[in-house]
Amino acid sequence: MGVTDLLIELLSAPSVTPDDAGLMEFVERYLPDFEAMRVDEGGVKNLFLWKRFGEGEHLCFAGHLDVVPPGDGWESDPFVPLVKEGAIYARGAQDMKSGAAAFLEAIRRTETFGGTLSVLLTSDEEGPAKYGTRIVLERLEERGMLPDYAIVAEPTCEERFGDAIKIGRRGSINGVLRLYGRQGHAAYPEKADNPIHRIAPLLPKIAGIDLDEGDEHFAPSKLVITDIRSGMEVTNVTPGELKLMFNVRNSTATTLESVERYIREVFDGLNYELELDQSAAPFVTDPDTRIVKLLDEAIAEETGLCPKHSTAGGTSDARFFGAHGVKVVEFGVRNDTIHAPNERVAIDEVEGLYRVFRSLIGKF
Repeated sequence: MGVTDLLIELLSAPSVTPDDAGLMEFVERYLPDFEAMRVDEGGVKNLFLWKRFGEGEHLCFAGHLDVVPPGDGWESDPFVPLVKEGAIYARGAQDMKSGAAAFLEAIRRTETFGGTLSVLLTSDEEGPAKYGTRIVLERLEERGMLPDYAIVAEPTCEERFGDAIKIGRRGSINGVLRLYGRQGHAAYPEKADNPIHRIAPLLPKIAGIDLDEGDEHFAPSKLVITDIRSGMEVTNVTPGELKLMFNVRNSTATTLESVERYIREVFDGLNYELELDQSAAPFVTDPDTRIVKLLDEAIAEETGLCPKHSTAGGTSDARFFGAHGVKVVEFGVRNDTIHAPNERVAIDEVEGLYRVFRSLIGKF
Protein backbone atom coordinates (compact mmCIF):
# COMPACT_ATOMS: atom_id res chain seq x y z
CA MET A 1 0.00 0.00 0.00
CA GLY A 2 1.40 3.39 -1.00
CA VAL A 3 0.79 6.73 0.69
CA THR A 4 -2.15 7.65 -1.58
CA ASP A 5 -3.85 4.30 -1.02
CA LEU A 6 -3.29 4.66 2.71
CA LEU A 7 -4.82 8.13 2.69
CA ILE A 8 -7.91 6.87 0.87
CA GLU A 9 -8.26 4.15 3.50
CA LEU A 10 -8.06 6.70 6.32
CA LEU A 11 -10.50 9.06 4.61
CA SER A 12 -13.08 6.29 4.21
CA ALA A 13 -13.56 6.13 7.98
CA PRO A 14 -16.19 8.61 9.31
CA SER A 15 -14.07 9.58 12.31
CA VAL A 16 -15.95 12.65 13.52
CA THR A 17 -14.64 13.78 16.92
CA PRO A 18 -14.27 11.86 19.22
CA ASP A 19 -15.04 8.70 17.20
CA ASP A 20 -11.95 7.13 15.64
CA ALA A 21 -14.13 4.81 13.52
CA GLY A 22 -11.71 1.93 14.09
CA LEU A 23 -8.65 3.78 12.79
CA MET A 24 -6.50 3.25 15.88
CA GLU A 25 -6.75 -0.51 15.47
CA PHE A 26 -6.05 -0.15 11.77
CA VAL A 27 -2.89 1.91 12.37
CA GLU A 28 -1.66 -0.51 15.02
CA ARG A 29 -1.96 -3.33 12.50
CA TYR A 30 -0.28 -1.18 9.84
CA LEU A 31 2.88 -0.85 11.94
CA PRO A 32 3.17 -4.35 13.45
CA ASP A 33 6.86 -3.99 14.32
CA PHE A 34 6.18 -1.10 16.69
CA GLU A 35 5.31 -1.44 20.37
CA ALA A 36 1.90 -0.03 21.21
CA MET A 37 0.38 1.84 24.13
CA ARG A 38 -3.30 2.68 24.19
CA VAL A 39 -4.59 5.55 26.31
CA ASP A 40 -8.38 5.61 26.06
CA GLU A 41 -10.19 7.98 28.38
CA GLY A 42 -13.29 10.16 28.40
CA GLY A 43 -14.63 8.58 25.22
CA VAL A 44 -11.41 9.43 23.38
CA LYS A 45 -9.05 6.90 21.80
CA ASN A 46 -5.31 7.56 21.68
CA LEU A 47 -2.47 5.47 20.32
CA PHE A 48 1.27 5.71 20.90
CA LEU A 49 3.57 3.49 18.83
CA TRP A 50 7.34 3.36 19.18
CA LYS A 51 10.37 1.45 17.94
CA ARG A 52 13.90 1.76 19.29
CA PHE A 53 16.36 1.38 16.43
CA GLY A 54 19.42 2.64 18.33
CA GLU A 55 20.78 4.69 21.21
CA GLY A 56 20.20 8.12 19.64
CA GLU A 57 17.47 10.73 19.95
CA HIS A 58 13.74 10.17 19.96
CA LEU A 59 11.76 11.64 17.04
CA CYS A 60 7.96 11.56 17.25
CA PHE A 61 5.42 12.16 14.48
CA ALA A 62 2.06 13.29 15.83
CA GLY A 63 -1.40 14.19 14.68
CA HIS A 64 -5.10 13.48 14.85
CA LEU A 65 -7.40 11.13 13.01
CA ASP A 66 -10.62 12.86 14.04
CA VAL A 67 -12.34 15.32 11.73
CA VAL A 68 -14.98 18.01 12.05
CA PRO A 69 -18.55 17.21 10.91
CA PRO A 70 -18.87 17.45 7.12
CA GLY A 71 -21.75 19.94 7.08
CA ASP A 72 -23.74 20.81 3.97
CA GLY A 73 -22.75 21.82 0.45
CA TRP A 74 -20.77 18.74 -0.61
CA GLU A 75 -20.82 17.63 -4.23
CA SER A 76 -19.89 14.07 -3.23
CA ASP A 77 -20.10 11.84 -0.16
CA PRO A 78 -17.57 13.33 2.32
CA PHE A 79 -16.61 9.85 3.55
CA VAL A 80 -16.33 8.20 0.12
CA PRO A 81 -13.06 9.68 -1.18
CA LEU A 82 -13.38 11.05 -4.70
CA VAL A 83 -10.28 11.23 -6.90
CA LYS A 84 -10.71 13.96 -9.49
CA GLU A 85 -8.25 16.07 -11.49
CA GLY A 86 -5.26 15.17 -9.35
CA ALA A 87 -6.95 15.72 -6.01
CA ILE A 88 -8.75 13.65 -3.38
CA TYR A 89 -12.03 15.05 -2.05
CA ALA A 90 -13.16 13.97 1.44
CA ARG A 91 -13.57 15.35 4.93
CA GLY A 92 -10.13 15.35 6.57
CA ALA A 93 -8.22 15.32 3.27
CA GLN A 94 -6.15 18.33 4.33
CA ASP A 95 -6.90 18.45 8.06
CA MET A 96 -5.13 16.19 8.69
CA LYS A 97 -5.33 12.65 7.39
CA SER A 98 -2.94 13.55 4.58
CA GLY A 99 -0.29 14.35 7.16
CA ALA A 100 -0.97 11.15 9.08
CA ALA A 101 -0.80 9.04 5.93
CA ALA A 102 2.51 10.66 4.93
CA PHE A 103 4.31 10.02 8.21
CA LEU A 104 2.80 6.57 8.75
CA GLU A 105 4.01 5.43 5.34
CA ALA A 106 7.40 7.08 5.82
CA ILE A 107 7.87 5.33 9.16
CA ARG A 108 6.63 1.98 7.85
CA ARG A 109 9.32 2.03 5.16
CA THR A 110 12.15 3.01 7.55
CA GLU A 111 14.63 0.18 8.07
CA THR A 112 17.43 1.98 9.92
CA PHE A 113 17.43 4.90 12.32
CA GLY A 114 19.88 6.18 14.91
CA GLY A 115 17.46 6.38 17.81
CA THR A 116 13.74 5.94 18.50
CA LEU A 117 10.88 6.63 16.11
CA SER A 118 7.35 7.02 17.42
CA VAL A 119 3.80 7.96 16.44
CA LEU A 120 1.21 9.70 18.63
CA LEU A 121 -2.36 9.77 17.34
CA THR A 122 -5.52 11.05 18.96
CA SER A 123 -9.24 11.27 18.16
CA ASP A 124 -9.77 14.46 20.19
CA GLU A 125 -7.96 17.32 18.48
CA GLU A 126 -10.97 18.90 16.81
CA GLY A 127 -12.90 18.72 20.08
CA PRO A 128 -12.13 19.85 23.65
CA ALA A 129 -8.69 18.13 23.52
CA LYS A 130 -8.95 17.27 27.23
CA TYR A 131 -8.37 13.54 26.82
CA GLY A 132 -6.14 13.46 23.77
CA THR A 133 -2.50 14.33 23.18
CA ARG A 134 -2.28 16.12 26.51
CA ILE A 135 -2.87 13.03 28.64
CA VAL A 136 -0.73 10.79 26.40
CA LEU A 137 2.23 13.09 26.96
CA GLU A 138 1.57 13.04 30.69
CA ARG A 139 1.77 9.23 30.63
CA LEU A 140 4.96 9.34 28.57
CA GLU A 141 6.55 11.76 31.01
CA GLU A 142 5.68 9.42 33.89
CA ARG A 143 7.45 6.61 32.03
CA GLY A 144 10.45 8.73 31.03
CA MET A 145 9.53 8.31 27.36
CA LEU A 146 8.99 11.89 26.18
CA PRO A 147 10.46 12.50 22.71
CA ASP A 148 13.31 14.91 22.11
CA TYR A 149 11.70 16.24 18.94
CA ALA A 150 8.21 16.14 17.46
CA ILE A 151 6.61 16.92 14.13
CA VAL A 152 2.87 17.59 14.04
CA ALA A 153 1.70 17.12 10.46
CA GLU A 154 -1.01 19.79 10.47
CA PRO A 155 -1.62 21.56 7.13
CA THR A 156 0.71 24.57 7.30
CA CYS A 157 1.35 25.64 3.72
CA GLU A 158 -0.38 28.71 2.30
CA GLU A 159 0.04 29.36 -1.44
CA ARG A 160 2.40 26.52 -2.44
CA PHE A 161 3.37 23.24 -0.86
CA GLY A 162 6.55 23.82 1.11
CA ASP A 163 6.16 27.57 1.66
CA ALA A 164 5.58 27.55 5.44
CA ILE A 165 6.19 25.61 8.63
CA LYS A 166 5.02 26.45 12.14
CA ILE A 167 7.77 26.84 14.71
CA GLY A 168 5.35 27.95 17.41
CA ARG A 169 1.81 29.00 18.14
CA ARG A 170 0.18 31.88 19.91
CA GLY A 171 -1.71 31.18 23.09
CA SER A 172 -5.39 31.90 23.60
CA ILE A 173 -6.85 33.87 26.51
CA ASN A 174 -10.64 34.12 26.77
CA GLY A 175 -12.35 36.82 28.77
CA VAL A 176 -15.88 37.52 30.01
CA LEU A 177 -16.53 40.92 31.60
CA ARG A 178 -19.81 41.83 33.29
CA LEU A 179 -20.33 45.54 33.87
CA TYR A 180 -23.06 46.46 36.37
CA GLY A 181 -25.19 49.59 36.50
CA ARG A 182 -28.77 50.36 37.50
CA GLN A 183 -31.79 49.73 35.29
CA GLY A 184 -34.12 52.66 34.69
CA HIS A 185 -36.54 54.53 32.44
CA ALA A 186 -35.08 55.92 29.24
CA ALA A 187 -36.92 59.20 29.88
CA TYR A 188 -35.06 59.66 33.18
CA PRO A 189 -31.43 58.69 32.44
CA GLU A 190 -30.23 60.69 35.43
CA LYS A 191 -32.00 58.22 37.75
CA ALA A 192 -30.29 55.19 36.19
CA ASP A 193 -26.72 54.01 35.67
CA ASN A 194 -26.46 52.82 32.07
CA PRO A 195 -23.55 50.34 31.58
CA ILE A 196 -23.63 50.93 27.82
CA HIS A 197 -22.90 54.60 28.37
CA ARG A 198 -20.22 53.64 30.89
CA ILE A 199 -18.38 51.38 28.48
CA ALA A 200 -18.74 53.49 25.34
CA PRO A 201 -15.81 55.84 26.04
CA LEU A 202 -13.68 52.86 27.12
CA LEU A 203 -14.08 50.84 23.93
CA PRO A 204 -11.20 52.58 22.08
CA LYS A 205 -8.93 51.43 24.92
CA ILE A 206 -9.82 47.75 24.50
CA ALA A 207 -11.27 47.12 21.03
CA GLY A 208 -8.49 45.79 18.81
CA ILE A 209 -5.78 47.15 21.09
CA ASP A 210 -2.28 45.66 20.91
CA LEU A 211 -1.17 44.48 24.34
CA ASP A 212 2.47 44.11 23.32
CA GLU A 213 4.67 44.99 20.37
CA GLY A 214 5.29 41.43 19.16
CA ASP A 215 8.76 40.17 18.27
CA GLU A 216 10.64 38.34 15.53
CA HIS A 217 8.42 35.27 15.95
CA PHE A 218 5.03 36.65 17.05
CA ALA A 219 2.66 39.36 15.90
CA PRO A 220 1.43 41.72 18.65
CA SER A 221 -1.09 40.22 21.08
CA LYS A 222 -4.39 41.88 20.13
CA LEU A 223 -7.50 42.13 22.31
CA VAL A 224 -10.42 41.19 20.06
CA ILE A 225 -13.98 41.79 21.25
CA THR A 226 -16.18 38.90 20.17
CA ASP A 227 -19.55 39.77 21.73
CA ILE A 228 -21.35 42.61 23.53
CA ARG A 229 -24.91 42.31 24.76
CA SER A 230 -27.12 44.31 27.09
CA GLY A 231 -30.72 45.43 27.55
CA MET A 232 -34.11 43.87 26.87
CA GLU A 233 -34.55 44.91 23.21
CA VAL A 234 -36.95 47.67 24.11
CA THR A 235 -36.58 51.42 23.63
CA ASN A 236 -37.89 52.75 26.96
CA VAL A 237 -35.77 50.80 29.49
CA THR A 238 -32.07 51.32 30.05
CA PRO A 239 -30.15 48.17 31.04
CA GLY A 240 -28.70 47.32 34.40
CA GLU A 241 -25.99 44.98 33.18
CA LEU A 242 -23.71 44.51 30.17
CA LYS A 243 -21.79 41.39 29.15
CA LEU A 244 -18.67 41.65 27.00
CA MET A 245 -16.64 38.72 25.68
CA PHE A 246 -13.17 38.91 24.19
CA ASN A 247 -10.20 36.83 23.07
CA VAL A 248 -6.47 37.51 23.05
CA ARG A 249 -4.21 35.37 20.86
CA ASN A 250 -1.15 36.05 22.93
CA SER A 251 2.56 35.89 22.33
CA THR A 252 5.05 35.02 25.03
CA ALA A 253 5.19 38.74 25.89
CA THR A 254 1.59 38.82 27.17
CA THR A 255 0.21 36.69 29.99
CA LEU A 256 -3.15 36.14 31.63
CA GLU A 257 -1.91 38.23 34.56
CA SER A 258 -0.90 41.15 32.32
CA VAL A 259 -4.30 41.07 30.59
CA GLU A 260 -5.99 41.19 33.99
CA ARG A 261 -3.87 44.17 35.04
CA TYR A 262 -4.71 46.03 31.85
CA ILE A 263 -8.47 45.48 32.24
CA ARG A 264 -8.23 46.59 35.88
CA GLU A 265 -6.59 49.84 34.81
CA VAL A 266 -9.16 50.56 32.09
CA PHE A 267 -12.20 49.78 34.24
CA ASP A 268 -10.87 51.32 37.44
CA GLY A 269 -13.70 52.69 39.59
CA LEU A 270 -16.48 50.77 37.81
CA ASN A 271 -18.55 47.90 39.18
CA TYR A 272 -17.57 44.85 37.13
CA GLU A 273 -16.62 41.19 37.31
CA LEU A 274 -13.95 39.59 35.10
CA GLU A 275 -13.44 35.94 34.22
CA LEU A 276 -10.25 34.97 32.39
CA ASP A 277 -9.23 31.58 31.09
CA GLN A 278 -6.01 30.52 29.35
CA SER A 279 -7.11 27.76 26.97
CA ALA A 280 -3.71 27.50 25.28
CA ALA A 281 -0.24 28.71 26.17
CA PRO A 282 2.13 30.24 23.58
CA PHE A 283 5.34 28.48 22.64
CA VAL A 284 8.15 28.81 20.12
CA THR A 285 10.91 26.46 18.98
CA ASP A 286 14.25 28.13 18.29
CA PRO A 287 14.82 28.26 14.48
CA ASP A 288 18.41 27.13 15.11
CA THR A 289 17.16 23.89 16.68
CA ARG A 290 18.16 20.75 14.82
CA ILE A 291 14.61 19.72 13.94
CA VAL A 292 13.89 23.08 12.26
CA LYS A 293 17.12 23.12 10.29
CA LEU A 294 16.75 19.53 9.06
CA LEU A 295 13.11 20.06 8.12
CA ASP A 296 14.06 23.22 6.21
CA GLU A 297 16.69 21.22 4.31
CA ALA A 298 14.30 18.38 3.49
CA ILE A 299 11.62 20.80 2.24
CA ALA A 300 14.12 22.75 0.12
CA GLU A 301 15.41 19.55 -1.48
CA GLU A 302 11.88 18.39 -2.33
CA THR A 303 10.26 21.68 -3.37
CA GLY A 304 13.06 24.16 -4.04
CA LEU A 305 11.44 26.52 -1.52
CA CYS A 306 12.82 28.02 1.66
CA PRO A 307 9.83 27.82 4.01
CA LYS A 308 8.94 30.78 6.16
CA HIS A 309 8.81 30.19 9.92
CA SER A 310 5.32 31.06 11.12
CA THR A 311 3.46 31.20 14.43
CA ALA A 312 0.17 32.40 12.91
CA GLY A 313 -3.18 30.67 13.03
CA GLY A 314 -5.11 29.02 15.81
CA THR A 315 -3.99 26.41 18.29
CA SER A 316 -2.97 22.81 17.69
CA ASP A 317 -1.79 19.82 19.69
CA ALA A 318 1.77 21.07 19.20
CA ARG A 319 1.10 23.26 22.24
CA PHE A 320 1.07 20.19 24.48
CA PHE A 321 4.50 19.12 23.24
CA GLY A 322 5.79 22.65 23.81
CA ALA A 323 4.45 22.61 27.38
CA HIS A 324 6.58 19.51 28.07
CA GLY A 325 9.73 21.11 26.67
CA VAL A 326 9.72 18.99 23.52
CA LYS A 327 11.19 20.80 20.51
CA VAL A 328 8.22 20.72 18.15
CA VAL A 329 7.46 21.97 14.63
CA GLU A 330 4.48 21.59 12.33
CA PHE A 331 4.50 20.86 8.63
CA GLY A 332 1.90 19.57 6.22
CA VAL A 333 0.03 20.25 2.99
CA ARG A 334 -1.76 23.46 2.03
CA ASN A 335 -4.66 24.54 4.23
CA ASP A 336 -6.94 26.32 1.77
CA THR A 337 -9.99 24.01 2.13
CA ILE A 338 -9.77 22.86 5.75
CA HIS A 339 -13.19 22.53 7.50
CA ALA A 340 -14.92 23.60 4.26
CA PRO A 341 -17.37 21.72 2.01
CA ASN A 342 -15.57 19.72 -0.69
CA GLU A 343 -12.34 19.65 1.30
CA ARG A 344 -9.60 18.31 -0.94
CA VAL A 345 -5.87 17.67 -1.11
CA ALA A 346 -3.62 17.49 -4.15
CA ILE A 347 -2.15 14.02 -4.59
CA ASP A 348 1.25 15.44 -5.53
CA GLU A 349 1.34 17.31 -2.20
CA VAL A 350 0.65 14.11 -0.25
CA GLU A 351 3.38 12.31 -2.17
CA GLY A 352 5.71 15.26 -1.63
CA LEU A 353 4.98 15.32 2.09
CA TYR A 354 5.79 11.62 2.30
CA ARG A 355 9.14 12.23 0.58
CA VAL A 356 9.95 15.15 2.89
CA PHE A 357 9.33 12.96 5.94
CA ARG A 358 11.41 10.15 4.45
CA SER A 359 14.24 12.59 3.86
CA LEU A 360 13.95 14.05 7.36
CA ILE A 361 14.14 10.60 8.95
CA GLY A 362 17.23 9.87 6.89
CA LYS A 363 18.88 13.12 7.96
CA PHE A 364 18.48 12.17 11.61
